[in-house]
Amino acid sequence: MLKLDKLPFGIVLGALAPILGLVVYYLLKSPSISFGEFVEYFFRSKAMLTAVGSLSLIANIILFTLFINARRDKTAIGIFIMTLMYGLMILYAKFFM
Repeated sequence: MLKLDKLPFGIVLGALAPILGLVVYYLLKSPSISFGEFVEYFFRSKAMLTAVGSLSLIANIILFTLFINARRDKTAIGIFIMTLMYGLMILYAKFFM
């Protein structure tokens, strides 16, 4: 996995990792409700949106660190770009939705 050094690969990884982080959070904290209900509540609750949204970005931080340490800078840039995009979307949703 760490051998590929391409910007599109980093963007795909950066887009999928926070979703995986959100699923892991759901499985650990709210398995009693359906995933659809969890996502709906996630987007309706401003406090949860910021807290869980930030926690789900930890997956990107881990990936970013791995690729930077492996000197795969193009992939790391793609992950960083997606981290910023997710962060901006979370801020937008928190303040304008």
